[in-house]
Amino acid sequence: MSWNEPSGDDKDKDPWSGRKDQQGPPDLDEAIRSLQKKLGGIFGGGSDNGNNNSFNFSTGLGILSVGALFLWGLSGFYIVDEGNLGVETRFGKYIEPPTKAGLNWHFPYPIEQVELVNVKQQRYIEVGYRSAGGQGVGSVPKEALMLTKDENIIDVRLAVQYQVKNAKQFLFNVANPQATLKQVTESAERGVIGSSKMDYVLTEGRVDIVAKIKTEIQTMMDAYKAGIQITSVNLQDAQPPEQVQGAFEDAIKAREDQQRLINEAEAYANDVIPRARGAAARRIQEAEAYKEQVIAKSIGEVSRFTKLLTEYRKAPEVTRQRLYLESIEAVLSTTKTVMVDVKGSNNLLYLPLDKIANSSANQIDKTLANESKHQVHKTEKPVPITSSRTRTERGR
Repeated sequence: MSWNEPSGDDKDKDPWSGRKDQQGPPDLDEAIRSLQKKLGGIFGGGSDNGNNNSFNFSTGLGILSVGALFLWGLSGFYIVDEGNLGVETRFGKYIEPPTKAGLNWHFPYPIEQVELVNVKQQRYIEVGYRSAGGQGVGSVPKEALMLTKDENIIDVRLAVQYQVKNAKQFLFNVANPQATLKQVTESAERGVIGSSKMDYVLTEGRVDIVAKIKTEIQTMMDAYKAGIQITSVNLQDAQPPEQVQGAFEDAIKAREDQQRLINEAEAYANDVIPRARGAAARRIQEAEAYKEQVIAKSIGEVSRFTKLLTEYRKAPEVTRQRLYLESIEAVLSTTKTVMVDVKGSNNLLYLPLDKIANSSANQIDKTLANESKHQVHKTEKPVPITSSRTRTERGR
């Protein structure tokens, strides 16, 4: 029989017995006494003594309270992993400093709460596109399309990587740090792109533009005290809109052809100009050398003439004879005409005229000189050429 089905004398003590027969509410004192008796039976046996029941009830309640308090205190232990910080709040107020890696304890809820923040994790946001894992990249025209300084529309896609540098600021100063960072990135990006020309953005200005955007984002986030450190800004893509992609590619090809022709012309100029300058320098040096040669020769001629004049004044006849012989020798050394004095010679003289005619001037000079010496030594008579000079002098 259950306890809520009393019989006999206990029927009057059961607060729930006879509820159908009673018209008023149950007796509250009877209900409390019945509950105490049941709890006393659980913790201290089934004695009917009122004092013992009260003591057993108090003891059991105390044990329950201590156990609950112990379990409540154990719930305050927490572990902070490496690279994380634990930010504790007491009734919602921040407690400094943040707890570091290891086992830590705080007053359990609702007195204190702790939130773990990873300060080493590389977080990132995407502006102008959304990567879908291995399914490719999807463009977001609302974020990607922007106007340049020369009033051209360009499609720019950025990826910003950041870390948490201040856990307190990251949690409490900004309601949604990631959304705020994204809006700041769009604002900085449009400001930098709007102050640059399209060709500069698409070609040589990528590195400079990325550096400016990163500086602008960090400055604004520091002004908000968001506790975020920008580690890198990556320009994923920068190109004209798809609608004008073909025309822009044609323009790029034309620009590349122009640059190629300019490079070829510069290469040709770099090849021709040094040659021309070298040839000009060589001509100038040859002219200078010829000038020096002529001047030196003239000075030598003047000096020789001066010395010859001195000797002529000392012996005019001898000097005149020597000059005549030197002049005739210089003239006849370059001619192919052969003169033979047969009157003063009684022997048959054989001259290979064909070889003499084909020999050089120096060979002829040597032959004639040897022949003249031989004739002079044999006949001991003056050469006819002297007679010719004498007749010449007589004619004068």
